[in-house]
Amino acid sequence: MGNAVSSSATDTNAESREGRADRLLAEARGGGEEQLGKLLTLYRNYLTILATTQLDARLRRRISPSDLVQEAMLGAYRDFGKFRGTTERELLAWLRQILINCLHHAYEAHVQAGRRDIRREVSLDDMNRALDHSVIKLAHVLADRGPSPSAPARDRERSVALADQLAKLKGDDRDVIVLRNLQGLSFEEVAERMGRKPGAVRMLWLRAIERFRQVYEDDIFGAEE
Repeated sequence: MGNAVSSSATDTNAESREGRADRLLAEARGGGEEQLGKLLTLYRNYLTILATTQLDARLRRRISPSDLVQEAMLGAYRDFGKFRGTTERELLAWLRQILINCLHHAYEAHVQAGRRDIRREVSLDDMNRALDHSVIKLAHVLADRGPSPSAPARDRERSVALADQLAKLKGDDRDVIVLRNLQGLSFEEVAERMGRKPGAVRMLWLRAIERFRQVYEDDIFGAEE
């Protein structure tokens, strides 16, 4: 899982990520190819985290999260002319649907043992629900309370920012949070996946959450200065 996420460059001006996304979206819709490339790059970490949470053991042996995201990015770039939305919220929903389609194609291509009907075994609706669940988990990794059922849109937008912060962590810290918090694995399962003892994984997770909180708070407070 070491290649799960690549840290994105930090913008040094005072423009917020949301404001930058809105500006780039408007410019991309006006035909700016460079702006479209920059716009899609804003969501690479977000899509990579989501792809990582959806790859089961069958697919992990054959395809990486970065491969799936690259395919989704290429599809989004190619088909951007078909996108009819005007807001980041609509863009996120569109990108997630492209990722879902890429995941589904990956299952069809790589998990066809016994000629089973993959569409029956792994439906698009199931993938959509699973991805929604991962978005909510990501948005509330550092929350003291559970998610609010009235704020799914805010969850999606907040999860983009949190994915960027998660990408700043070292590989083991990032991986243990993804496995434990986003994939919902037990400490024993995480230990088996990471090749460590359960007690060591529990301590790693506690330290990783604290470092993640510090990275997040530093970014928030730094933006306010």
